[in-house]
Amino acid sequence: MADDNYYQRPVSNDGIIFHGDLMNLSESHQRMATMDANGNGKRTVQQILDDNRRKRASNDCIEFADLDFAYDDTDTHTNEIGELYSYTEQYEFALNLKAFDDLMESYKLRPCWQNLQQPQQKSVILKLLDQLEVSNKHSRMKAARCILYLVQGCWAEMQSDKEQQDWTRTNVMMLYEAGIFSAFVELLNIEIENSTAASSAMRKLAVSLADSVDLRIILSVLYIITEVMREESKSLESTPYKDNVSNFKEELIQVYGEDLLIVKLLGMVTSFCSGSAPHFPMKKVLLLLWKLILVSLGGIDELKRLKELYREEAGLEPPQEDTIEVARTMRASSPPTSAADLLETQAIDSQKRNSNKRPLRRSLMKQSSLDEPALAMENEYAKEGESGGNEGDVEVIECVRMVPMSQIPMYCERPMDLRPSTPELTKSRGLPWTPKVRQKDVAAFLDSSRLKFVGYKLEGDVESLVGLPQPIHEGVNTLKRHMYTSLAEVQIQKEEEISRNPMSTPEPPLRQTPTEILYQAILPNLPQYMIALLKILLAAAPTSKAKTDSINIMADVLPEEMPMTVLQSMKLGIDVNRHKEIIVKAISAILLLLLKHFKLNHIYQFEFMSQHLVFANCIPLVLKFLNQNILAYIEAKNMIPILDFPICVIGDQPELTIESLEFGDSQTSSWRNIFSCINLLRILNKLTKWKHSRIMMLVVFKSAPILKRTLKVRNAMTQLYVLKLLKMQTKYLGRQWRKTNMKTISVIYAKVRHRLNDDWAYGNDLEARPWDFQAEECALRACVDQFNNRRYLNTIKDDQLDPVDTSVVSVLGANIELTDEFKQHYELWLQQEVFQTPIDWDKLLEIENHDI
Repeated sequence: MADDNYYQRPVSNDGIIFHGDLMNLSESHQRMATMDANGNGKRTVQQILDDNRRKRASNDCIEFADLDFAYDDTDTHTNEIGELYSYTEQYEFALNLKAFDDLMESYKLRPCWQNLQQPQQKSVILKLLDQLEVSNKHSRMKAARCILYLVQGCWAEMQSDKEQQDWTRTNVMMLYEAGIFSAFVELLNIEIENSTAASSAMRKLAVSLADSVDLRIILSVLYIITEVMREESKSLESTPYKDNVSNFKEELIQVYGEDLLIVKLLGMVTSFCSGSAPHFPMKKVLLLLWKLILVSLGGIDELKRLKELYREEAGLEPPQEDTIEVARTMRASSPPTSAADLLETQAIDSQKRNSNKRPLRRSLMKQSSLDEPALAMENEYAKEGESGGNEGDVEVIECVRMVPMSQIPMYCERPMDLRPSTPELTKSRGLPWTPKVRQKDVAAFLDSSRLKFVGYKLEGDVESLVGLPQPIHEGVNTLKRHMYTSLAEVQIQKEEEISRNPMSTPEPPLRQTPTEILYQAILPNLPQYMIALLKILLAAAPTSKAKTDSINIMADVLPEEMPMTVLQSMKLGIDVNRHKEIIVKAISAILLLLLKHFKLNHIYQFEFMSQHLVFANCIPLVLKFLNQNILAYIEAKNMIPILDFPICVIGDQPELTIESLEFGDSQTSSWRNIFSCINLLRILNKLTKWKHSRIMMLVVFKSAPILKRTLKVRNAMTQLYVLKLLKMQTKYLGRQWRKTNMKTISVIYAKVRHRLNDDWAYGNDLEARPWDFQAEECALRACVDQFNNRRYLNTIKDDQLDPVDTSVVSVLGANIELTDEFKQHYELWLQQEVFQTPIDWDKLLEIENHDI
């Protein structure tokens, strides 16, 4: 029995045996000699240390297990609705129910929504709509609370989450058909312009939940309607509400009053950051803004469809792979410990063992490929490396999933036989990406080859191969076979042609797509919007220090009275951290969505937004965000499941205690935090790709060690975007960094797309010249400004292209206002400019002097 108990102990419930326990089985027999049948007995200090070390190794293995995460536009519908509410808002659910009961009583109806007939329900909705337009604010907001209760699914009458969600869907569709969404947009306009609330909040030392009650009601109704419509659009062909969803999408790109609803919300963000409206509930504003952009412009699937459509219209071949789809099938990898570190740790290990024990023979095994899953037979005591500037590769202890010990009798019979069975060879699937080559790269290759073998260049000629040896012919054919022309290159070529020949080149037709309409609407104030979003992102970052001049993003989470007990303090602490995480998630998704859609619509729209993000220090801000214990961040449990909506209002509620704070939480990682990290890495990639000046910013801000620490996250998509960022700056990091990080470079070769003649791993690229960086950024800005001026502002910078009025009548008849200074010195001007200037009028009128 003692033997059985011992051999069963290292195996976890799900059949994971840790390699540290496996390799120490031989030591167990000597230890058991001093124990009784119950496993009790004297234990030496060394034995206690060995047990502690084994526990640490077990915890590390669990910590670095692959993350159960699937990237998508959003989290589940239930979670997205639940994240709308802070835990401190829980008491307001009862206020919504009371408003519903009072109004139903005034309408002489029983307060049971699901028992009413549909005509009665529609009649109540119309009465509520009328009450939203009364002048009395109290009556108006009471009707708004009642509508909020309806869109929350009439939770007081429901017995399950599924039933509540079904009624939310039904009620939202009825309310939308009655025109409730437009009515609440008008209410939002009234509250935005409410100067009394703003001035009251500005006079307070600390803004709390009480200052934003009305705004939170209105934003909650708008958000739930938008989220239900987004969820319904996933099954657009089969839903009975197809017309409602289509009308809703069209309504979002229509102007409400003066601006789009998205522009109104962006204006709220800038007002909040400027300090003129500190009571605005930023979390709800940002969540609504994100979902409105997602519904009106489209998510991953819509981006993929538009890319295929636009490439087909431009006469280009369809895209080769979808990055998101390929990344979902990739496996996470861990750079192994270097050979020197293995030898060192083995030597330390052997010195610590007692001399009377038989030393366990461990041979240094050949390091596997970085993409293989079986890297678990690494040294048990390899310590987790903290990355430095020129430090070696990240060390990660991996676990091997094995069958339970009861199914492996040979370990019990022969515990000294520690050699694992040789794994079967698996056929390699090859690289995950098709290599790409730009036309610019082909031209550069031909230019260098012609200079070497012929002695001259042929500008713009990528076809002629005269005088070049046969290997160069084969190289050019290989490059052309993998040549990929992006949509951006076609758009840039068209813009360059318009700049060269502005009169003869026709302007391409302006497609009034949702993205184009949104860009035109936010163009005048886009720099302010970007700065405001980044300010809030900085305030919500976990690494940010509280400053007196920083904005207060906690206005819609802090209660009026601060907590008095330990439980209330713990609950508020979790709520505050959760609040920050949701804000980061929303802002990262907003920025990424806008960048993706603008890049697809027109490259210079993307470049305009990118430049203002860079000018607003987005690159160091993202690096600052990533410069934290990233594993702790993605595993943070800042949630209280029993307080999430709708669980907190359906059925009997358990008493909240310190023990029940984590009740029902079985997640090993936070979906929203991984989502935020991936979005920020993607934004960083988009800002720096092919931009040498911005890549140098990554180098200057010492991003390499920060990014290498992020490689510890066991998620393939996260690692892919980190490796892309490391790849683009490798040529600038120096030989010593490359020498000590060869394992990371190997992972880049295995995981990131190959550019056939990209000399990224060495420092020989001609494009790495530092003196070109400032000129590159200035030239890009000039092109973007010219694009915006010509296409949207109708201003022509070149004076020679200004239209000239050639009519004598209109020129002489024009009413020109002369300045007072000119009138005062009119005689002097007449003397100098008219009388003293000889003019041969006969010569001026001669025909041969006219240019025709």
